[in-house]
Amino acid sequence: MRSTKNLSKLMVVFSIWVLSSALLIAQSESEIGWPRQIDVPEGKIVIYQPDFDSFEGQILEGRSAISITLTGKNEPIFGAVWFRCRVDTDTDNRMVDFTDIKVPRVRFPESKPEDEKKLAAILEKEIPKWDMNISLDRFLASLDMVEKEKKAVENFKNDPPKIQVVNYPAVLIYVDGDPILQEIENSSLQYVANTPFLIAYDKKKKTYYLNGGQIWMEASDIMGPWKESKRVPSDVKKLTPEEEDTETLGDEDGRRPKIFVSKEPTELIVIDGAPNYKPIEGNDLLYVENTESDVLMDVRSQQYYIVISGRWYASKSLFEGTWTYMPSKDLPEEFAKIPVDSETGHLLVYVAGTEQAKEAVLEAQIPQTSAIKRSSDGPEVEYDGSPKFENAKGTSQKVEYAVNTASSVFKVQGKYYCCDEAVWYIANGPSGPWQVCDDVPDEIYTLPPDNPNYNVKYVYVYESTPEVVYVGYYPGYMGSYIYGPTLVYGTGWWYRPWVGHYYYARPFTWGFSVRWNPWYGWSFGFSFGRGPFHFHIGFGGRYGGWWGPGRYRPYPYRGGARAAYRAGYRHGYRRGAANSRYRTQANRNNIYQRQRNTARNVPKTQPANRAKPSVAQGQRNNVYTDRSGNVHRQNESGQWQSRENGKWSSGQASTKDKSAATRDRSQTQSKTQPSTSTKSSQLNRQSQSRQRGTTRTQQARTTRPSTTRRRR
Repeated sequence: MRSTKNLSKLMVVFSIWVLSSALLIAQSESEIGWPRQIDVPEGKIVIYQPDFDSFEGQILEGRSAISITLTGKNEPIFGAVWFRCRVDTDTDNRMVDFTDIKVPRVRFPESKPEDEKKLAAILEKEIPKWDMNISLDRFLASLDMVEKEKKAVENFKNDPPKIQVVNYPAVLIYVDGDPILQEIENSSLQYVANTPFLIAYDKKKKTYYLNGGQIWMEASDIMGPWKESKRVPSDVKKLTPEEEDTETLGDEDGRRPKIFVSKEPTELIVIDGAPNYKPIEGNDLLYVENTESDVLMDVRSQQYYIVISGRWYASKSLFEGTWTYMPSKDLPEEFAKIPVDSETGHLLVYVAGTEQAKEAVLEAQIPQTSAIKRSSDGPEVEYDGSPKFENAKGTSQKVEYAVNTASSVFKVQGKYYCCDEAVWYIANGPSGPWQVCDDVPDEIYTLPPDNPNYNVKYVYVYESTPEVVYVGYYPGYMGSYIYGPTLVYGTGWWYRPWVGHYYYARPFTWGFSVRWNPWYGWSFGFSFGRGPFHFHIGFGGRYGGWWGPGRYRPYPYRGGARAAYRAGYRHGYRRGAANSRYRTQANRNNIYQRQRNTARNVPKTQPANRAKPSVAQGQRNNVYTDRSGNVHRQNESGQWQSRENGKWSSGQASTKDKSAATRDRSQTQSKTQPSTSTKSSQLNRQSQSRQRGTTRTQQARTTRPSTTRRRR
């Protein structure tokens, strides 16, 4: 079985999340705050917010400052406790649970060895019984202190798609090549299979019909021109889907957008009239206000910049320019000066070196996890005819992948592996029967980005027992990747779809205005989106939609651009939190928790004897421990103090390490103690990350709705 160390080296994680995850925090699952207190027969234990040393797969290692006030005593004894645990993440509710807690080391620097041994025995006995969790926002901020090894994503394709900029209402309809028409049973109609939009073709009238919800458009040629249909055949009207998963298009004043149809990867930028430039405070950048796309101009260079799927492109001309890729690290320094609360604050997530970009990258390193029953039923894999396999070029050994199915199926050394809904399965034949897999071949994790199944590299098996397999997936499985210092959506490659009796689409990067919002995650939309005209997304194609399995859809595949706009997308980085109620219907994205998948999961049950901590009243969350186990606190003026001889010293944090025995027990302790200035710098970073986590957690709490809508 792959070790978690090897898994972390193979991880190439963007990502939002996930990707993009809901800010809704149910009251029963919310974090109670820090520090926390547990009363035990021996006395009162107060544990302060932990800091983390490593995070690989599901395994987290860290340390916390701690105090024990023994029964009958008034003065607390301060120390440090190291822990190792498994983490269960719930990004929908933005909570992280600590399970299977182990306490490998305890240190009380101001105690005698015999007393330290007694205190350690108390903690080693009690802490594994505690019901411990932490908000995802605190967790992410603390991970900033962890030096994680990342393998750089290579061979992503960042060449721009065809970029069309217009100054009138318009909508892009993407067709994946020449239209592929398939029959609709019991009618004279066909539908266009290779598009996510509902386009029907009436063979008798030789007319295409494009569904716009309350309105239908028609054209004699799929490329247009399109016009509003006055008489829609009854058989065509019957194809109208239910009213969810729609994007409204058309102005309140009755204007209808022009329909652009493209057969190649294209992005449409719509400006409503002449560009209305507004300055961005504090720098030499202008942004175009009257567009829902991201369009900026650098006054100094007179160059235009747009961001598409997390990537920057630049041009000297807005409407007729040639756009070239601009790595985020090469952007003018003015971009990093965009005010976080400005109308363009959301763009900071795409700018290398900004705090917002770093947080997004950290969030992309948090897996969604689950424990899967080995007895779970396997997937039903359908092929268009007999199974067909091709060699996966660029893999370390011979790996074949199935091409005539919407499922991700591989053949390696005579065995078949299928990644379905973020769980790996194994079988002796290409159609099963499938069993939950606990040992995925290393060769699969060498798939290059130009392979359409590249995303399965982000689904892992961590551990297993005879009954349970522990699994997890990263946002890369949903198309959200870390690319250098920022995150992007999609690999940039166009993947050849399967065209046979049926049509199977592959993951996409371009054509759907995919964009990131820090409170909303990745969403897709359209360049123009108001009024009664709306599209139903994902209904082209066979059965569950053009995108097939849910893994091909962007995270919040409902709502689109207008929902992202309402959620704060164009109103500052932080303001989106105030509108997070819109996420309740768009973002319950944990694949393992989807209704059709819950039967696979081992029910989460907590041991009956797990103690519930409470908030330590009257205690500030300002006590820290360094890697040596020394205890420090930051007073109200920001000055660091160290715990020495039962008292708090004033001045700089001490670098003394009085417990030689403890130092010898630590295999990770450096032979040379860091300087006073270095240690103060490390403590300052811990303090800053803790403050960031507290701020984001409070924002999430104050904006959560009082009720939770169930995802249908």
